Amino acid sequence: SEHFTFKKLLRFVYPSVIMMIFTSIYVVVDGLFVSNYVGKTAFAAINLISPFIMAMSALGFMMGTGGSAIVAKTPGEYFSMLVYVTLIGGIALSLVGIALTPSVARLLGASGDLLKNCTIYGRLGFITLAPFMLQNAFQSFFVAAEKPKLGLAVIVIAGVTNMILDYLFIAVFGWGIAGAAIATSCGELFGGFFPLIYFAGGRSDILRLGKTKFYGRILLKACANGSSELMTNLSSSIVGSLYNLQLMKLAGENGVAAYGTIM
Repeated sequence: SEHFTFKKLLRFVYPSVIMMIFTSIYVVVDGLFVSNYVGKTAFAAINLISPFIMAMSALGFMMGTGGSAIVAKTPGEYFSMLVYVTLIGGIALSLVGIALTPSVARLLGASGDLLKNCTIYGRLGFITLAPFMLQNAFQSFFVAAEKPKLGLAVIVIAGVTNMILDYLFIAVFGWGIAGAAIATSCGELFGGFFPLIYFAGGRSDILRLGKTKFYGRILLKACANGSSELMTNLSSSIVGSLYNLQLMKLAGENGVAAYGTIM
């Protein structure tokens, strides 16, 4: 709706840049609490199973990135359908993830306590896969709605929630790896459902959630637009899993923990 100069473009995108940096920081905080208060095995378990969770969540990145271009061009006409498809897809993938977590962990070389921790963290994480996917998608839609700063605020609040609850659940309550997963899930619930309520409540002048119908051609176009983002996330998850698989064979938990620390 406005002409962009170079400086104006930088002002517009900086919330998204800060969002990515902040997301990385609270992943680091997760690792700090788990490694220091729960131990090496739990930390290795998180790093072993996390690429699987991220791979399953890639649909959210694809729908957000690919769909926001269409939504921005056709003032919100297909917005509701893309959000609902992401939500339904997230629920379906969460059920698949919950069922497959132990098998994937075994495939990557986990056994004993490591397998147990992978299963606990993975299954608890998959419960909130749908809101996590919505959180990823809505970050692009916030930009399309000309609200990038609100998108940044949502990510910051979700991240701070995760950090505080990490300390509470792990360091104070002693819930171990389950506490780490629950803290992360609480942050994702806010990150996914606040935008849902915001857009459904008509607080945005540009985009609003409401009744819709299925537009197959538009969905395919959104998937094609976002396919590069999908493949970026899938490929990084696959590479991470292959690293972990080889490290389990060569160095066991120590190798996975070392790789997780530097990542």
